[in-house]
Amino acid sequence: MAIVEMSKLGVIGLNDNKNDILKGLMALGVCEINSQDDKLSDNEWAALIKRDSDENAAINTDIKISEISSATEVLNKYFIGKKPLIACRKPISEEEFNEKNKDTQSAEDFAHEVNAVYKKVLALKAEENTLVTKIAELKPWIDYDFKLSMKETKYASIIFGTLPDTVSKDELEGKLSQAGSGGVIEIVSKGEKKDKISYVVCVCLKEDKEDILDILRQDGFNPTAFEGIEDTPKNETANCEEQLSEIRKKITFEEEKLKKMSENINQLELYYDSLIMEKDRYRILSNVLRTDKTFYFDGWVIKSAETKVKELLDKYGCYYEFSEPEKGEQMPILLKQNSLAEPFQAITDLYSTPSVNDIDPTPFLAPFYFIFFGLMLSDAAYGLILTVGSFIALKMYRLEGMMKRLVKMFMFCGISTFFWGVMFGGYFGDMFGISPAWFDPIKEPMRLLVFSLVLGAIHLFVGMALKAYILIKNGQAFDAFCDIFLWYILLIGVVVFGLGGNISPAVTQVGKIMTIVGAVGILLTGGRSKKGIGKITGGLGSLYGITSYLSDVLSYSRLLALGLATGVVSQVINTLGKMVGGGVIGVIVMVIVFVIGHTFNLAINTLGTFVHSSRLQYVEFFGKFFEGGGTPFNPFMRRTKYVEIVREEK
Repeated sequence: MAIVEMSKLGVIGLNDNKNDILKGLMALGVCEINSQDDKLSDNEWAALIKRDSDENAAINTDIKISEISSATEVLNKYFIGKKPLIACRKPISEEEFNEKNKDTQSAEDFAHEVNAVYKKVLALKAEENTLVTKIAELKPWIDYDFKLSMKETKYASIIFGTLPDTVSKDELEGKLSQAGSGGVIEIVSKGEKKDKISYVVCVCLKEDKEDILDILRQDGFNPTAFEGIEDTPKNETANCEEQLSEIRKKITFEEEKLKKMSENINQLELYYDSLIMEKDRYRILSNVLRTDKTFYFDGWVIKSAETKVKELLDKYGCYYEFSEPEKGEQMPILLKQNSLAEPFQAITDLYSTPSVNDIDPTPFLAPFYFIFFGLMLSDAAYGLILTVGSFIALKMYRLEGMMKRLVKMFMFCGISTFFWGVMFGGYFGDMFGISPAWFDPIKEPMRLLVFSLVLGAIHLFVGMALKAYILIKNGQAFDAFCDIFLWYILLIGVVVFGLGGNISPAVTQVGKIMTIVGAVGILLTGGRSKKGIGKITGGLGSLYGITSYLSDVLSYSRLLALGLATGVVSQVINTLGKMVGGGVIGVIVMVIVFVIGHTFNLAINTLGTFVHSSRLQYVEFFGKFFEGGGTPFNPFMRRTKYVEIVREEK
């Protein structure tokens, strides 16, 4: 439930054992190997060592990955089995994975065959598209009975083209006659209404062709060229359709082969993951230094995994050293949570990784996020849907990483939503008319507003307490007193002074004293780091910060706003569904409105609740103590796409 402790590691070993050591570290997945650029830029080091790498092998691996990836994408496209809604990695033992990847040549040959067949399919489909386009171009000319290759005779020219259907054939022929150029125009067909064009043939004397084209263009004539087409449109179309039929048979035949091949897609997926790991090993070599016989690297290791790393290094006779990080030294950050807080780490991860000076905020934000989410959605039926839906997703699919955290978080938040729905009487809005266990926010909104602001004040006070803890931990106890505890005295004093009259005059007096003490203390210490008059102005500026606390508390009114939005929209949906009346039609319409309306309301308000609950953490809560900007722990490990290699502990 905190930032995981790390140890620094330095290793020197023999080159003969290097690959086995790297494979072992990759399997453990607990060590991050550092870049060695700083040493290579040092003249003393550069004279003794060089960067370890095998560029040719890395390039060859990339080529193989590209071919296997292409073949896998093809087989996925033609896969005839049932595909899961969410793609998840399948677990496989290390022994089985190695056994199935023994015959790499077979996998490479299979991928090559798949790509060759698909290349043939693409070529055939290109021919298919060409023929389809040609048939579409010939269709308007199907009633033209002469060969399209005949574009002129000894004395005449034949011009094909299109005209806007608003142009009159007789008027156009009249224009040609007036210009002294004889020509006959024949309308072969009319285009579709949306096209608004006519397909025409114009026959004229050769010597008048250019003049006639100029006149025709004035009326929007667009010439059509039939390159490479010899026969009549009808015969050419029949010939194209015959070719098209044959090509489609070939495409079907080749695609059936691919569908059959897709049954063995697992072979390529396993080999792809094997190549990806090989590529990662070549990549990590750039962070390893070597001499003729030895190699060196350093990095970070999870402290609790030191024993396993020692066993591996001892096995290969390496010299190694574990050491503690120096105070304030930048190191990679890994967070570890308990089962309840772990899903809410997704919220922290979406914001930033903690720095070495931070504490892990996840355990502290988790209960507030849980409460805020439920308050904003606050419908028992919606909460039940969220919880059950998320639970089913977790059971049906082997989710990992961020996706698993988010789904599990929504399951927990669904429980909170259900609870607050019961408290406020929301079951698909007022669909069932069940009375609230506490009160109805739509009827008593001010009650919910006050409750929201109180929760907000507690949230902010916890954030301030965490800041005080960090300051004290870093040896800044006086700063914690001045910047946090004096504000506690002032803010609590203001509240006690304002509400104390409802209890007794003595309580009001206590509040007054606390307010004065807190204000004076902040005024005197707020500018302590400045000089001269800055000490006074700095104190005044710090005291003015009370307005920001007020605005921060008011930000929690969004708990009221979104809670009311869910309930009001639900009631509107229910009212619309009941407006049609009774009878079979009325019931059908009501069900349709109910399903569509509440599905939309659940989706849009869940999204809004997620965003605004996160905002309260990021802006109001984190703003009080959290810096972020840390570097996530990036271990050298097996990063596979299709399978998860389960390492059996001996």
